[in-house]
Amino acid sequence: MRSPASQASSSQLAGEDAIMSSQASPSIQATPQPPPLSAMDQNPPSGSLSAAPSVPSGSQSPPLLSIATLAQLRVGCKVWVSKDHDYRVAELLSIHTKKGEPVFYVHYRDFNKRLDEWVTAPRLDLSRPVEWPRPEKPKKAPASAASKNSKNSKDTPLARDRKIKRSRVPAKIAKAAQVARARGKENIEVGLVRDDGDPFLDGLTPGTTNNGTPMTSTPSEDVDAKDTDLMDLDDMQPETTDGLQPENYSREEEIEKLRTSGSMTQNAHEVARVRNFMKVQFGQHEIEPWYFSPYPIELTEDECLYICEFCLSYYGSIKQFQRHRVKCQLQHPPGNEIYRDENVSFFEIDGRRQRTWCRNLCLLSKLFLDHKTLYYDVDPFLFYCMTRRDELGHHLVGYFSKEKESAEQYNVACILTLPQYQRLGYGKLLIDFSYELSKKEGKLGSPEKPLSDLGLLSYRAYWSDTIIELLADEDRDVKETTIEEIATVTSMTTQDVLHTLQTLNMLKYYRGQHIICLTNGVLEYREKLQKRRRRKLDPQKLQWKPPVFTPAQLRFAW
Repeated sequence: MRSPASQASSSQLAGEDAIMSSQASPSIQATPQPPPLSAMDQNPPSGSLSAAPSVPSGSQSPPLLSIATLAQLRVGCKVWVSKDHDYRVAELLSIHTKKGEPVFYVHYRDFNKRLDEWVTAPRLDLSRPVEWPRPEKPKKAPASAASKNSKNSKDTPLARDRKIKRSRVPAKIAKAAQVARARGKENIEVGLVRDDGDPFLDGLTPGTTNNGTPMTSTPSEDVDAKDTDLMDLDDMQPETTDGLQPENYSREEEIEKLRTSGSMTQNAHEVARVRNFMKVQFGQHEIEPWYFSPYPIELTEDECLYICEFCLSYYGSIKQFQRHRVKCQLQHPPGNEIYRDENVSFFEIDGRRQRTWCRNLCLLSKLFLDHKTLYYDVDPFLFYCMTRRDELGHHLVGYFSKEKESAEQYNVACILTLPQYQRLGYGKLLIDFSYELSKKEGKLGSPEKPLSDLGLLSYRAYWSDTIIELLADEDRDVKETTIEEIATVTSMTTQDVLHTLQTLNMLKYYRGQHIICLTNGVLEYREKLQKRRRRKLDPQKLQWKPPVFTPAQLRFAW
């Protein structure tokens, strides 16, 4: 969650959650002159303009362009729209009539969804060709049994034998090999070396093996949905429920399955693509939401949503909200206060005991988290809320949720800092608190993957700062260390530590062993960190014991 919106869109990395401030895009007083038309724009394809051009089903022709009128535009068209004193290509997601004039909800190409907005007709440049949506691909008819038999009859016995041997490789073997490779890297001992221009270190090469070949690194688990181009999809093999590779395998179908399944699944309904509130009144702050949130549809008739900052109840009318504020007696989150210092406090809330409050919290966070899907079933989670105190009570700053029992040992499921408190250091404070809880539990923790775009930025910055401060601490006087020792001190997983060292180009190979090299650039960065005024937690003020749940308390089928 960040500011301004244009900077957030270019960064494109979370989380979970994370952490920038939202600013409304500046209003345009006068429509700027469109840039000169290109050769393609000056000579649009000929054809009738009475209807959108069509494409034969299954064809892979380039995008269809043609001049269109305002009445011919429909959902899915891509047009040029005035944005920040320039023209950009945007897709029409919704078309409505407001006060007798058409308004269009647009998504700008190569921009984050948080910049989507309603625009009026004068901001559209219809002198340029409009790109029409492609028709849906026809579904493939299932192959008949006769064709399968004829295909199998052409296979030779040797080919069938090879196919069976290749297809019956259990997935567990490949997974075990991957884990073994990862453990092999985790247990490497590395020497701690300072790169001060010593010619003795001139032979160091980052990321190489003892024979000079490039060192292959294990892909990090915190790859964002936008970073899928870093993975080789040709090497990804689909698996069936019994661990066997299916015979009829389509690469296009597998890629489409990866994009539309898992925790990154988006709401298939078109209504979820359109932001349903223009502004939210939260306490003394008026916030512009970023994404759709499944609040009751009757509240969407008004552009503003009123939310109580203490009990998180929501209202569509200012009179109803004012009547509620007179009656509301809550002044802090309904949980146990487990940490307090002169700046912030932390409360622990059980989702099973405070279902209504936690559901309202999830609905609020969905306004600023695109990939968040949980907002109803809150029983399996604990919520840790950070607040600021004044004479009126505890004001919510941010929170993170955590599974009561996590098979993958995740210490954070979802993390959010409200936009009005972003870029003030509270995001790293939330992350730091999650690792303090992991230290109390005696476990290594990591956030749930994949992270959101801004969440990934925040975690990478936190991991880098923590590891650099640890290794460059002169009071420790450590000559050698290992990846596991760093993970134990920081409560980070070895995968996160190894990934951060590789990202900072600090892990090098020299004379048969891996070493961590503190370069001059890293040392200069540490000096800048020491000059910053950073918010820090005092572990001595944390009054908390890891909760223990009985099997009956972990049954959530109610």
